[in-house]
Amino acid sequence: MKAFYIILFTALFSASCNSVKRTQKFVAQGNYNQAIELAVKKLQKDKDAKEYDAHIRLLEEAYLKAKEDDTRHINFLKKENSFAGAKEIYYTYLDLQARQDLIRPLLPLYSNEMGRKANFVFSDYTNDLLGAKDAYIKSLYQEAIAYMQRNTKKDYRSAFNVLCELEEVQPNYRDVHQLKEDAHFRGTDFVFVTLNNHTGQFIPFRLERDLLDFNTYGLDDFWTEYHGQRENGINYDLGIDLNFQTIQISPERISDRQYTRTQRIKDGYEYGRDRKGNIVRDSLGNPIKIDKYINVSAQITITTQQKSVFVGGTVVYMDLNRRRQLNSFPISSEFVFENVFAKYRGDERALTPEDRRLLNNYFIPFPNNEQMVFDAGTNIKERFKEILRDNTF
Repeated sequence: MKAFYIILFTALFSASCNSVKRTQKFVAQGNYNQAIELAVKKLQKDKDAKEYDAHIRLLEEAYLKAKEDDTRHINFLKKENSFAGAKEIYYTYLDLQARQDLIRPLLPLYSNEMGRKANFVFSDYTNDLLGAKDAYIKSLYQEAIAYMQRNTKKDYRSAFNVLCELEEVQPNYRDVHQLKEDAHFRGTDFVFVTLNNHTGQFIPFRLERDLLDFNTYGLDDFWTEYHGQRENGINYDLGIDLNFQTIQISPERISDRQYTRTQRIKDGYEYGRDRKGNIVRDSLGNPIKIDKYINVSAQITITTQQKSVFVGGTVVYMDLNRRRQLNSFPISSEFVFENVFAKYRGDERALTPEDRRLLNNYFIPFPNNEQMVFDAGTNIKERFKEILRDNTF
């Protein structure tokens, strides 16, 4: 048992030494925040334990150096006076405050090694934080306005992101909500989609409506809106023409195929007999039965109904301001209506399993041309969706 306690003490002492070395390494590398976090974590367990005494000294050293670094950096940023600097000043003050709040619950800390209490000089950063926050907010506001004054879609999008950052720091600041709406509107690509029928045939209205209902496409692009109808007050820089160029509908076709099926099937049994006509029996005295087979046949007529439609066209991307074509993609779909059923004459036992399945089918009225085009248009919509998703502006 004594040996166990010696081993346990050795392991704890070794672990403590390793943590001290890690803290020393962080301090030597200038990673003061990591050194502080590690030292605080150890001291929170038992700040009076002897094996943690070194952490008190290292915590004091890391805190002093971190505070000096941050203060020196803030002074430099104030002289630089930039948008980015305002943000950094604010968050550096937050770091200074957070560091103090992390250490304060541990105080007082007495170091046997130093023979005194650890010395932490805390400052009241309230006014500095409020001033830095105000300067940061104003710099974000000015930065957003500067982007918006450049009057390009790219800059409006940058302005929107800056305004979102501002709103996170200070909700309901001035007219930020309205500016965000303006930046989003002006940074959005509004795309006017036109459906053109060059086929000389009728395209169902419900198909046109379905193709131009972009709420069902699930594109989820924050900076792009597709419109099937023009809206007042919107300048459409980009356009997409969905051109139907050909619709080919085949005539209704009915074809019959006839087949003769034959099968050799078991049809009961008969008793085995010897040459004298007597029934043959097995060793138990039971009559021996012999399967009886017969040939059966049936004639089956398989009827196939077919009608098909092919719809083809192009998707053309246009620069509406310069009136020039940007790109073009072929688009097509073929829909085939097919129904197969069967009737037979003869012995049903001659039919195959597939024949029997077809017997359950029956004649179905052919869909009209409008329905055929609509069914083909469903596939057109999926292809159109792929083109929109793969070719964003």
